[in-house]
Amino acid sequence: MTLMRRFTAEDIWKPIGVREYDVLFTLSSSPTRALRLHELNEGILLSQPSLSRMCDRLTTMGYVVRQSDPSDKRGTVICLTEAGAELQKSIGRKHATQIARLVGGALDGHELAELDRLCTKLRKTQAGLRITQAGIE
Repeated sequence: MTLMRRFTAEDIWKPIGVREYDVLFTLSSSPTRALRLHELNEGILLSQPSLSRMCDRLTTMGYVVRQSDPSDKRGTVICLTEAGAELQKSIGRKHATQIARLVGGALDGHELAELDRLCTKLRKTQAGLRITQAGIE
């Protein structure tokens, strides 16, 4: 929690916020740079209605667009635009520098590798779980 406060306190996120950056980062990590809203929601810590409103704001700013899902014409996908990709890369470089400054000095190379291994293991475990109104399934 302390690190998150420090990350968010620094002025590297303009013209968007940390949560908006998270959406751009998640889309940029997708091979097609596009995800259905429920897929995007799996990687974002927001309710689906809040995420939908955020995507509307990012659309207005020109960082994402909504398009018909090529695999299911009834659905839509959120697609990262070139402007969104450029902004994500710009902020991402600043954030990587920030992480190196705040975390890198505290851990040696072996510890960083172990942290990466543990975080990957936790992510893979969580990927198989669904969060519903009733709890985690």
